[in-house]
Amino acid sequence: MGKRHSLHDGDMLIPLVILGVVAGVDAAVPPTMVITASFAVAAVVASALTTVRRTALVGVAATVLTAASAVWNHNFGTVGWWIRLAMAVGLAGLAVVLANIRARRERALHQMTAIAEFVQLALLRPMPDAIGPLTFAARYVSATEGALVGGDLYEVAESPDGVRMIVGDVRGKGLDAVQLAATVLAAFRRAAIMESSLTAVAMDLDNVVTAVVGDEDFVTAVLVEFHDDNTLAVVNCGHHPPLLVTNADAGRLLDTGEPQPPLGLNASPSCVTRHVPEGARVLFYTDGLIETRNRQGAFFPLVDSAPTLRTGSLDDALDRLLGKQAEHAADHIDDDVAVVLAERHSIRSGHE
Repeated sequence: MGKRHSLHDGDMLIPLVILGVVAGVDAAVPPTMVITASFAVAAVVASALTTVRRTALVGVAATVLTAASAVWNHNFGTVGWWIRLAMAVGLAGLAVVLANIRARRERALHQMTAIAEFVQLALLRPMPDAIGPLTFAARYVSATEGALVGGDLYEVAESPDGVRMIVGDVRGKGLDAVQLAATVLAAFRRAAIMESSLTAVAMDLDNVVTAVVGDEDFVTAVLVEFHDDNTLAVVNCGHHPPLLVTNADAGRLLDTGEPQPPLGLNASPSCVTRHVPEGARVLFYTDGLIETRNRQGAFFPLVDSAPTLRTGSLDDALDRLLGKQAEHAADHIDDDVAVVLAERHSIRSGHE
């Protein structure tokens, strides 16, 4: 599940600083220049940053300071003083109401996101460690606080024609995206076994997605079929190409042929076959990985990070890659990330 942050004492710093600054200004300027109910600005700011209780405390402090301002303004009991006090009480009360509304909405959003994450992770069955000479590792990383979960998906199935796999990403966020991802996964699990070609699998998925989504919804996906002769059949429906990592090549994007429309947009899938050397590793990923930006707005350099995938176990390699992504993004990731790393070993070498 993604990292969730609770409110902390630092949320009070800005409102208290504002309260101190306003008090200093109020004491320094002539009474005729004093802004009505200016102390309560701190409570309004607090309503956007901290809890209802802490907003109320700031509101009480603002009201007390407004009343006490009569000491240095020498206007206790005047009409102006009463107006300032009434305005401060009113704005403090409004700040508490706003903080309560914001807190309820945040709880509702958190609950919806938690449900979506739970459902999504339940749909993604554990990736098998190995199927014949193929070994796999997969990771799914939820976005940080404030970002809705997406419809990232992956699945592998053993068919009479070879091991088939899909990695994809549903357009949109939230429960609707998770529901569509579940539909695509169910359709793939059936078609991967029933259909005689990878192109036919893609056509079947396109028909399913077209039947259940609107005109502007779609699913990007890359489908692959691993063959015993060290080749890889690929059908790319609007998705990012896999990353091939070999001992001789630090890393390069695999050529998947002419770009094809995503599933649900009348895809016309075509299949290409590429040679994958024995011992090479192939990374499949969703756009949350490469569209991660740093503070300067630069995207995560996937190809430059490919050497981290060359050594160690597949699990360790993915952990290193995702660690570099988190470092690039300063731990603020706005989109879910699904990654699958596959490697072929020689059966003779004992990796079965």
